Amino acid sequence: MERPGLTDADRIAGGSDTAANARLAPAALPLGPAPEFQADQPALPLPEADPGVIESGLIEPSRALALADFSPPRLRTGERLIRFAYRIGLGPRTFNPFAKRTAPRLIATVTSALPGDPVAGTALRAGHFLLHGLKAPIADIEFSGPRLAPPFERLIHGFGWLADLDACAARPQCTGVAERIFGHWLIANPRPDATPAWDVGNVGHRLLAWLIHAPLILSGPDRKFRSRALHATEATATWLDSHVVRAEHIVSQVAGWVAITAAGLLLGDGRARRLYGEAGLMRALGDLIGDDGGVLSRSPLDQIEVIELLVRLKSCYGAVRKEPPHQLDSILALLVPPLLAVLHGDGALGAWQGANAVSSDRIAGLIRATGIRTRPLREAQQWGYQRIAAQRSIVLFDAAPPPVARHARDGCASTLAFEFSHGAERIIVNCGGAACAGGLIPARLAQSLRTTAAHSTLTIDDFNSTAVLINGKLGSGVSEVAIDRRRIAGEGSTPGATRLEASHNGYGARYGLTHRRILIVRDDGTELRGEDSLLPSVRKGKRGTISVAMRFHLGPHIDLAPGGDGLGVTLALPDGSVWQFRSGRDAVTIEESLWADGEGRPVATRQLVIAAKVARSGETFSWLLKKMR
Repeated sequence: MERPGLTDADRIAGGSDTAANARLAPAALPLGPAPEFQADQPALPLPEADPGVIESGLIEPSRALALADFSPPRLRTGERLIRFAYRIGLGPRTFNPFAKRTAPRLIATVTSALPGDPVAGTALRAGHFLLHGLKAPIADIEFSGPRLAPPFERLIHGFGWLADLDACAARPQCTGVAERIFGHWLIANPRPDATPAWDVGNVGHRLLAWLIHAPLILSGPDRKFRSRALHATEATATWLDSHVVRAEHIVSQVAGWVAITAAGLLLGDGRARRLYGEAGLMRALGDLIGDDGGVLSRSPLDQIEVIELLVRLKSCYGAVRKEPPHQLDSILALLVPPLLAVLHGDGALGAWQGANAVSSDRIAGLIRATGIRTRPLREAQQWGYQRIAAQRSIVLFDAAPPPVARHARDGCASTLAFEFSHGAERIIVNCGGAACAGGLIPARLAQSLRTTAAHSTLTIDDFNSTAVLINGKLGSGVSEVAIDRRRIAGEGSTPGATRLEASHNGYGARYGLTHRRILIVRDDGTELRGEDSLLPSVRKGKRGTISVAMRFHLGPHIDLAPGGDGLGVTLALPDGSVWQFRSGRDAVTIEESLWADGEGRPVATRQLVIAAKVARSGETFSWLLKKMR
């Protein structure tokens, strides 16, 4: 039903309108009616947005992320010739054919800057792989044959467990376990084939782990086993030289190039391989990283993986006392700020693109290992995440299309979802955990965790804003996001605020509607206002009704008390603070939900849902989250 339009001042004062005849515009629109609190708990109004005191920051819509271009290290003419010869398949003996053949050997021992998980290492010594809360007996693992869940594949075939074993006890107590598992794996995978063990990403991680944690598998008394392990290492590096460009994903290709470069540093006669690996690595990173430092998959887990790979590669350079290319430090300096931008006040990760809440200890250790000291990126425009820090409160906002299919690994339909934390407490979250399938989160559930409904945003008829396909891929849906970020100045004792407005076209093809979301965060961090609107994207609105649901998934251990009028819910946080959520018009219901914690385990939580049936011509919904005194 259409209502007469009101002035901006009327709307701020408490008026209302619908979006029946509204058109999407790049400039910000005023926030609609503020929900009313009870008389003893008044909501503090925000000042009207005055164009004279607002710093506008319109970000142009973009259908794709720009690529960063990195050049390989400068080389002398002779080194370029060596690199070219190696690239076309001529080994190091080409330039010295009469040199004596030598057995494979390691020329240095690496001290890793990134320790593993001692708890997982202890479980290995007790006979179990431990991943995302699930214990899998080593004796029951098939090291070849059918596919395992992706996280287990990366752990077992990528030999990430070597770092965990190395971190749990003194080396003499761990070498027997490492050699036993390594031996079983070699028997099950005697030669390269089409099994998951020989996916380029797994091979790259495996070779890097063998090189860095070589003392665990080469310190035993069995000389034949040591020789077998060294020959397997050399054969794997040779296979990777020619297969790295066939990687199934660009992050996997980066892992392959890092391993090739590390093998060139640590294996004998590796100069040509190192030069070849450095050039390929820079090209792959240029294809992976956007101009603001975010990886094109938009996944924080991929961002972490790439940073870890480069940190480990720098450790390999240090082991042979060779200076790494200066580009590595520049790339790390580019990668760290976007990662910091998706951390909450507790220092742990937000739940974006399948990620779980990776612990603050792991994140802090990784940042220390990079040696980069910097601030979070406030507006990672191309990576697509907006961050608002207001005193102790932090808002993280997904303001970009999902990754395109060729970049997505655990892609989620999360456009215009947000997370909100205050201090160490997470209040509004996304479910997360789609990348943890195979642990305590089943694969079928992980598919559901990628949907729009698993994120704190609006859905129409429970359809995803972007189609969610199998194997972590995404289909059609959101292709453009318009965003406007600006400051609202305070007046007198009233604090200012930051205002974010964004809209996407994910529901345009099916419903002819555009979803617009406005968030206003007060500078003292005690109030978050929101408005969700459905605006016609075509001139002639469609008839009929649709079911709309706005979901606000809650953090763990929050006690809830519904209000008497059905429009509000009181939230009691573990830190003792009390917040109130209010809807401007429709009832708020409480439903079950879950959240993936720092170990990738599902934690039972709840969600607040505002559901309504509205005309297909569009509607506007207002809500407010406020800390009570």
